[in-house]
Amino acid sequence: MFNAIYADLEALKHTLYAERQNRVREFMRKRDIPALVVLDPNHIMYATGATNMNLFTMRTPARYLLMVADGPTVLFDFRGSEHLAVGLPTITHIDSAEGLDMIASGGDPQAAAKRFADQIAGYVRDVDPSIDKIALDRFPFYATDALRDRGFHLENSDQVFTPARAIKLPIEIAYLREALRRIDVATAQLEQRALPGASESEVWAEFHYQLMAKEGQYVVTRLFQSGPNTYPYFQEAGARILQEGDLLCLDTDAVGYQGYSVDYSRTFLCGSGKATDEQRRLYARARDQLETNAALLAPGVEFRELAEKAWPIPEEHLASRYYCIGHGLGMQGEWPNIPHHVRGRPYPLPGVLEPGMIICIESYIGTEASQQGVKLEDQFLIHEDRVERMSNYHFDDRLG
Repeated sequence: MFNAIYADLEALKHTLYAERQNRVREFMRKRDIPALVVLDPNHIMYATGATNMNLFTMRTPARYLLMVADGPTVLFDFRGSEHLAVGLPTITHIDSAEGLDMIASGGDPQAAAKRFADQIAGYVRDVDPSIDKIALDRFPFYATDALRDRGFHLENSDQVFTPARAIKLPIEIAYLREALRRIDVATAQLEQRALPGASESEVWAEFHYQLMAKEGQYVVTRLFQSGPNTYPYFQEAGARILQEGDLLCLDTDAVGYQGYSVDYSRTFLCGSGKATDEQRRLYARARDQLETNAALLAPGVEFRELAEKAWPIPEEHLASRYYCIGHGLGMQGEWPNIPHHVRGRPYPLPGVLEPGMIICIESYIGTEASQQGVKLEDQFLIHEDRVERMSNYHFDDRLG
């Protein structure tokens, strides 16, 4: 069954890329953006399907994409790897990128930025000499200055990509499900190998290994903690040795297939013993928070209403609560981040839950007194008339 599904998805991937690119162009026209140039590898992959050393190019500005709303799509790829995108129907032309930082430019980023701006201006003005506006993402200031010197007014490409990526196209859902399937396999491996005597990093590596072995892509955090490292949250996997009876928190934060992220959290009990009363109390509250807030999800519900009706966090957990109620998901954490309601203050985030959004509901309950915390999270797909829980990895019944 897996091979058949995988084969079908692989056969359809060019259709997936084309539909996403059409959505980007739709929002370019809505926002009156005649051309955009993006550096973020997730933006490049969303718009074209082209991928190349994504983690490297997240930190090194040496690969970028030009899209003209009514013209070509030009990929400027890392020098020497231009062949990787050959054959993609979403790309009109492939050229070599300039390195735009000190190292990638060979020590002269200003000169490289001028060459970059000449590249972009040449392609854009060949299409339409009157184009004087380009939307960008996170380029170095030498590059932005050089584009301004060539007469371009610059805007932020978030106004295109944020709304485009917030609503998932129907074709994307099967790829998100396949990403989930791969992460579930990796989570099961971690749970099986999370035994007393192993270090956090050794156990977290089992998750990473299984994901890579199933042709997953990468993990964006190291959020696996044990025992006293579970409080406060956001401590990363390290050298601590797991002990019998420890709480173990995992946040998947992994990219499983075709660039799509999976983000659910589970807390397990280490070893073969029973949970303590305090562990069960914390777990029960975390599960109650998760399920209460998940039950509020529905198409058309305002973010404000969700926050106002959210599970009331007891005073003892307020200082260490998770920073938001939930957030969007796609190729990474996406729109929206839904903040908590603060009594007496106007709610800061307008908007509603829309069909096609994927929302991750977050729960973290811990106490300083016990030096323990429980992290739970699930991801949900908003349909026209219902909400679907996409992540269904089991909970630890010894904890609750």
